[in-house]
Amino acid sequence: MGDEARGKGPPREADPDPGRRRATVHPIVTTLLSPLSELTTGQTQATLVILGGLVALVVVGVHGTWRVARTVVTIAHEGGHALVAICSGRTLTRILLHSDTSGVTVSKGRRDGPGMVATAAAGYATPPLLGIGAAVLVAADEISIMLGIAVVLLLATLILIRNAYGALSVVLTGAIFVVVAAYGSANVQYGFACFVTWFLIVGGLRTVLEVQRKRSRRRAPDSDADQLERLTGVPAGIWVALFALLGVFSLLGAGRLLVVWPPV
Repeated sequence: MGDEARGKGPPREADPDPGRRRATVHPIVTTLLSPLSELTTGQTQATLVILGGLVALVVVGVHGTWRVARTVVTIAHEGGHALVAICSGRTLTRILLHSDTSGVTVSKGRRDGPGMVATAAAGYATPPLLGIGAAVLVAADEISIMLGIAVVLLLATLILIRNAYGALSVVLTGAIFVVVAAYGSANVQYGFACFVTWFLIVGGLRTVLEVQRKRSRRRAPDSDADQLERLTGVPAGIWVALFALLGVFSLLGAGRLLVVWPPV
């Protein structure tokens, strides 16, 4: 009895929150590794935002996946040229998308002036702007509206496409959005919307870096930036820097809108 009494110390207080220590040490890892069914709505959305960003980084960063997915950024790029050309009073002739993921938008009108400058500048500006617009809708939990707008924009672009490869690319891209919107669960739609948001911004940034690399090797004398230099007198390098800054600010803005930590 005596030995047993000496061996027992005062009872320890029960931890009111057994999971608190683990969540404090590795909150992001804990949330990401937990099944979605065990997470709150806020935790589920935070997980999907992070996973969507990681998948987008892989798709953009790996050569094989980027070679396929880059066409989607080209669709946004050429669609931006087309939209601004129409809005500035130019006559849009056609959009061509090529299998090497390049594209061309042809419009008729004055060869200089604000309309032409805006049209030339719209290409590289459009993917990140679409991305930040998507982020606003995702943050407002308007996923259905975001997916619907994407389908409408793709349909409008399809009307202006004038080659088979371009039409096929737009149709396949639109089909993915339609399938997700029609058959995807709420979590699938949210995760897909997050992926699209990050992909447009990060993919747009990569295309800016690519065109600058080509320019440095004198392989892109007619790039949008060089056309803008001829139109405005502002060096092409400045235009590239502005496109890159727009991408970076869009990335930061999307992060501020979507990444809420700790989730509730």
